[in-house]
Formats: sequence, C-alpha cells, structure tokens
Amino acid sequence: MNELVRSTRRIAASLLLLSSMVSADQCEPPRIGLALGSGGAGGLAHIAMLEVFEALKLKPVKVAGTSIGGIIGALHAAGLESSEIRQLFQEFGDSALNPFSGLLTDNGAPGLQQLVEIDLANGSFIDSSGFIEFIAEKFDARSFAELDVPLAIVATDYWSGEAYVFREGDLLAAIQASMAVPGVFAPVEFEDKLLIDGGASNPLPLDLVEDVDIVVAIDVSGTRRESRDGKPNITDLLFSTFEIMQQSIVREKAEHTLPDIYIKPELPGVRLLHFNRVDRILVEAGDAANKLRESLLALPECR
Repeated sequence: MNELVRSTRRIAASLLLLSSMVSADQCEPPRIGLALGSGGAGGLAHIAMLEVFEALKLKPVKVAGTSIGGIIGALHAAGLESSEIRQLFQEFGDSALNPFSGLLTDNGAPGLQQLVEIDLANGSFIDSSGFIEFIAEKFDARSFAELDVPLAIVATDYWSGEAYVFREGDLLAAIQASMAVPGVFAPVEFEDKLLIDGGASNPLPLDLVEDVDIVVAIDVSGTRRESRDGKPNITDLLFSTFEIMQQSIVREKAEHTLPDIYIKPELPGVRLLHFNRVDRILVEAGDAANKLRESLLALPECR
C-alpha cells in the first residue's frame, strides 16, 4: 500500500513537472502598443526609443503616431531599422525641412529648394510634397495593408476639429495629412475632407493602441525655458503656441487615460523645424531612452 502511494506521488510529481515545462514553452511576452506623439523636430527622439526596443529584441505589436510620430511610426512599421531612419533625416543636411536656416547648403547636400517649395497660395510657407517623395524612396509600402505592424496615423479634420484616424488605404496621404502643421505645411484634401496636423486634435494617440497588454507613450510635445530678456521672437511665438495647445490636450487626456509607461524626453532649445539637429536630439534623448529601457526590463516576461 505504501509503495502504491509512493508510486502515485511520483507520477503526480512527474505530471506537475511536465505541466510546468509545457507552460514555460507556451509563455508569451506581453503585447506592447507604442504611441508616438507629435512635436516637430523633437520627435526625432522617437528614433532613440526605437533603438531601445531593438536592443532588447522587443517589437511593438501595434503602433499609433501623430505628425512626426506618424512619420517615424510609418517608417518603423514599413520595416526600417532605427539606424536607417536616423540616416534618412541626416541626409537632409542643415537646410532640410528648415526654411529659416538657409535656402541651399554649400556642400551639395539636398537643400530646401530641392525638397520643398514656397506655397503661400495654399495657406502655408512650404509644400510638403517634396518631403513625401523623398521618404517614399526609402520603403516600398504604399498602403497600410503592406506594413509589417498594424499602424494608426492621426490627422485633424479642419472643419469639424475632430481627429481623423487612418488605419487603411493610402499610407503616403496619411503621413502628409498628419504632418500638415497649420501655417507651415499646406492642408491636405482627402476624399471630402480638409485635413491638418493631427497634433491639433490628438497629439499623443495612446488611446489608439487597443487590445494590448502594455501601452508605451512617448510624449515629445516639448518644453519652454524662459529666456534672459523674456521676449520670444516671432517664430518662437508661432510654433510654441501650437506646442502649448498640444501640451494642454495631453494633460486633459492624462486625466482619463494613462499609459503603462510614459516617457517625455527633455529637449531644451529644440524647435519645430530643427530637423538638421538629429544627432544632438538623439544625444539629449539619452536619459529618456535609459528610462524606457529600465521600464521595459521591469515588465513581466510572460503575460
């Protein structure tokens, strides 16, 4: 009888061990959704965040982006590595996407006149079609269905003021609409709508990464520091006013929806069109990238 009991216990223990081994084999990592916010050139800090995901061999299962977050989100979802995205922006040179830094470079690099055109007739300083053509050469996807990762891109319906979310259809049209900063880039006519920058309605689209275990939100809406004379110039006033509006929307949203991981890089001195400062921005984003790394490493291995 005692031998029967011992035999039964050995069988039970073996079954328990086998069960634990099967469970370990079936262990699945948490599903991570990544929200990339708007913020002009400060959004180049998103590249540093993607570097962290790659270093940890983690891949978001869903991505949502607004404006610069939509651009980088689309490049990532199309299969580009962070190093390739970084190189893309480096190729622009000192005058790229920055109409206040000079019309042409001296070293033969692509200048403003090759990438953008003055477009005052359409209510903006710059026609963004040159930039869209440039990035279109860097990846093959032309529709959301061709992306490696499900993606949502936010624009804003000018007439209603409501967010317009692209999840399917023309990828390049979505990017162009999402980045149409009022007064800088021309609004985009899409179907029966007139669309402007998504930052006017949803600058940090953490609510669009649904059905995931962990939501990671990268807020690049910026900060301002008081200058010595306390008098911002006209361009600072123009662009910082849009920045203030975005920060107000993010604060309002935070009262109702909180991400599991919230990262806001400190990027003093970076303005909306400082796209020629990618290396500096990525250095300044280092502390935020370290915070993201620590937060991701603290996540449970299984869900």
